[in-house]
Amino acid sequence: MLPVVEASCSFVEDSFSRLPSQSNMYGLCQAGDHELLAATLKGRVISFRYQDVQHKIRPVAKEVQFTYIPVDAEIVSIDAFNRSPPNRGLVVGITFIKDSGDKATPFLNIYCDYEPGSEFNLESIAQSCLNLELQFTPFQLYHTEVLHEEGMKETVFLLSGHDQCIHLYKENVSLHQFEEQPVERFFPELKDLPSNVLWLDVLSIDGGRRLTTFGCQNGCVGLALVDQKEPEILQSWCLQQDSPVSTVLLFPLKLPHYDSNTNETPADHQVTEYNLLVTSTIEMAVVYRDVERCGVSRPVYLADSDQCDAVLCAVLIDLDFDGQPEVLLGTYGQDLLCYKFQQPVGDAEGRFQMLWRRSFRSPLLSVIYLDLTGDGLKELAVLTIKGLHILQHSLTPTADLVLQRLANKVAKLSATT
Repeated sequence: MLPVVEASCSFVEDSFSRLPSQSNMYGLCQAGDHELLAATLKGRVISFRYQDVQHKIRPVAKEVQFTYIPVDAEIVSIDAFNRSPPNRGLVVGITFIKDSGDKATPFLNIYCDYEPGSEFNLESIAQSCLNLELQFTPFQLYHTEVLHEEGMKETVFLLSGHDQCIHLYKENVSLHQFEEQPVERFFPELKDLPSNVLWLDVLSIDGGRRLTTFGCQNGCVGLALVDQKEPEILQSWCLQQDSPVSTVLLFPLKLPHYDSNTNETPADHQVTEYNLLVTSTIEMAVVYRDVERCGVSRPVYLADSDQCDAVLCAVLIDLDFDGQPEVLLGTYGQDLLCYKFQQPVGDAEGRFQMLWRRSFRSPLLSVIYLDLTGDGLKELAVLTIKGLHILQHSLTPTADLVLQRLANKVAKLSATT
């Protein structure tokens, strides 16, 4: 049984959009700065954004007609990104399975408009399609940046499949299309995988390095520290869970720096450690602390995270604007759970404490945190089996919090002058 939590949910629901059919855990993505795309299993893609209607900001959901997706297709995953400078434009990737009667054929469609003035126009982009037939059943479609020798960055697609491989798709600018490239050329840590990868995450850190992690269907979790310039694996770790891994996410935490010479913690002196969140279909969610230095030797379990059925999705966001991310877990048991890191006191280890939980009327599939209204305050998009919920920060407590933080800043400035 879940414990009584200390605080109420800091969000209120602003809108709900029912989808024409069910989606899945790979069916929601951000498209540009202020728009979402939700894909349904029955071949339809819905865009969601806020727009000015009669001098009021209102939510608008409408179907986008992406070409070369048959009406009987089952969409598996969707992802989108803005091309890395100096290139421009929104790129959308959609994987789906077409039922041809005698067999099911998987495809990856990549949409990108190269005409000046149309690079960010979703309606135009949806008509400019590269259609790639796949030899494997697709799972997660994910984008990340690769670092070239000359220091330039480029965004690529990574697609996991049932063939126990990660496939990389990179843009050929001269041909105006994307091509599959050997994944080991850019991501040697993603070669020779132990099982089908269900979730993948990559985080660039200082010194031209990156952390890469993946969670597998057989419960295996892989983690690697990589020099991006070579690229070269500097160190790697592996652990085994007892159930399929639903999510792996890398995130930083800022901690007070302890000076062993003076036995003190100087004010405003912080260090950043990188952590790994792992969720699975049966076991408790766990955060592995300071993986850059300690690998997977410092697990911290999120108590009672296994009491709401399987955790299907997660996101790391700074809900209370203190510079530290909170952990949000979306469950098949219809609950959204929020955990906050409690700083260590003395010799005690820091821990994650549940702050609140919020119940929905159907299982949660995906969560994204983004600024849909363009006012600088982000919204929480929650995709459930029934549709898309948009939650906004409660304005009164948020305003009180901002005023209190400003008062604290003024007090500190006054004390130093």
